[in-house]
Amino acid sequence: MKLILASSSPYRRELLERLRIPFETIAPEVDETPRPGETPEALVERLAIEKARKVADRKSGTLVIGSDQVAVYNGVIVGKPHRHDVAVQQLRSASGKTVTLYTGLALVNADTGRLQCEVIPYRVTFRVLTDQMIESYLRKEQPYSCTGSVRSEGLGIALLEKFEGDDPNTLIGLPLIRLVRMLENEGVEII
Repeated sequence: MKLILASSSPYRRELLERLRIPFETIAPEVDETPRPGETPEALVERLAIEKARKVADRKSGTLVIGSDQVAVYNGVIVGKPHRHDVAVQQLRSASGKTVTLYTGLALVNADTGRLQCEVIPYRVTFRVLTDQMIESYLRKEQPYSCTGSVRSEGLGIALLEKFEGDDPNTLIGLPLIRLVRMLENEGVEII
């Protein structure tokens, strides 16, 4: 079956390329607004499923991967900052704290309708950040399309103290260890 990544994220595309299997990407165009009272875990699970199903509904003969990620800083859901002032606020809020990122991962078989979905947590501890560090980092990296304003595979690593989780790819937005198992459940051989 043909594999599709339902995402416009260049970071997720780069991660999936590591598996060395052919795929295409299609932006799913899903409203990512949280519903009232929705937990971070429920939000990323719902969005990962919606993204995968939206593409699968249009593309028979495919396996479709959906993924979504949020960070939780001080009990508040944090997404992509898109703007400098929001990124500054996010990084100030995270300074010296441990935050949790939740990544929803879904795989939909367009022909059978079979859905596999998991929510994978990942914890990150930030160094104590000065305003000078934050401004320097944002000027150099410009991580405005990254959840929580951190691009850990780039200069953002200098802001961090430690990671806690099963799969470091989860931090970037696509838990490859879990995805490999899901693909194998659908008969896709990675190795």
